Amino acid sequence: MASKSKTTGEKEGVLEKERYFEGKGGRKTSIARARIYAKKPGIFINGKDYKEYFRQGDYQDTVAAPFKVLNQPNLGATVKVYGGGLTGQAEAVRHAISRALTRLNPEFRAPLRRAGFLTRDARMVERKKYGLKKARKAPQWAKR
Repeated sequence: MASKSKTTGEKEGVLEKERYFEGKGGRKTSIARARIYAKKPGIFINGKDYKEYFRQGDYQDTVAAPFKVLNQPNLGATVKVYGGGLTGQAEAVRHAISRALTRLNPEFRAPLRRAGFLTRDARMVERKKYGLKKARKAPQWAKR
């Protein structure tokens, strides 16, 4: 996914292009697609400000962490996220933003890697098995 651009209007007879860098992230069953803009500060998730979308401070810190690690307050992101719960969505957004930032500037890769934001957390919920109540919980056994 190379950088893409879209036209935002005409400026003095010349089409001005708005560039963005895209990244995809995941956690559990959540999937997020992030676009990083150089001149639009703020993080928007599914059309809402991230502080409105994630009301809990922990999730807000998780989403904004890549920008804090890089000390880049002038960058902004728009994110589409779906699936899973709030924890999975927040970590999927962080993963997607981190991947998009590495496309924007390859020098960002090292600090984001050190912080652990580029690693896809592969842990998933174990499936329920036939004859059991949950993934591993068996019905009570009685000898008599």
